[in-house]
Amino acid sequence: MKKAVVLLSGGLDSTTTLAIAKSEGFEVYALSFNYGQRHKIELELAEKNAEIFEVKKQLTVEFNMRDIGGSALTDDIEVPKNGTDNNKDNEIPITYVPARNTIFLSFALSWAESIGAGDIYIGANAVDYSGYPDCRPEYIKAFEDMANLATKISVEGNLKFHICTPLIRLSKAEIINKGIELNVDYSQTWSCYDPVFMKELGKHVPCLKCDSCILRAKGFEDAGVIDPLL
Repeated sequence: MKKAVVLLSGGLDSTTTLAIAKSEGFEVYALSFNYGQRHKIELELAEKNAEIFEVKKQLTVEFNMRDIGGSALTDDIEVPKNGTDNNKDNEIPITYVPARNTIFLSFALSWAESIGAGDIYIGANAVDYSGYPDCRPEYIKAFEDMANLATKISVEGNLKFHICTPLIRLSKAEIINKGIELNVDYSQTWSCYDPVFMKELGKHVPCLKCDSCILRAKGFEDAGVIDPLL
């Protein structure tokens, strides 16, 4: 059975990507990150979905991007609400985390090389997304080219890496419908950037106002499906 490393945040897109990799017959190694993000609740769901989809191994790497900052997700910067993160000048939103996908993919590449996995899956999307530069197809292609230039296993001709982006040209509604087809339980996924702790419920709930919550809500509405998380 071929091996694949899947970047698994616990979010809607990454969990759907995990389901796709499993459906394509890969032995999956799921890689998650505790990097100081506001929405650490997603890591609990990453672990749950790793169990649900019976991955070979799930690994959570810890490092602190709060020491670097520069993002509303990893710094003392307010998370924009009600669409204020989408400005008209096509500027990159403040929720962008500097070089995050490059860092994540580099860890994934290292693990993939060590276990002999030629396929690395990431839930990057260039349709219904927030405008992050490291979600674009040209970025993915550039990283793939680099991966095949910078690794011993590839240079020696033993393995060629492929960065798999099954969601990259899908709308959020199409992603949701694909996940439902593959039995993804979206009540066990998280999207909110700025969770709110509800004392009466004893748990965190989505803010419903950040860019990620808005994109998720639109996706379920367009798919004609009720979000089971809510």
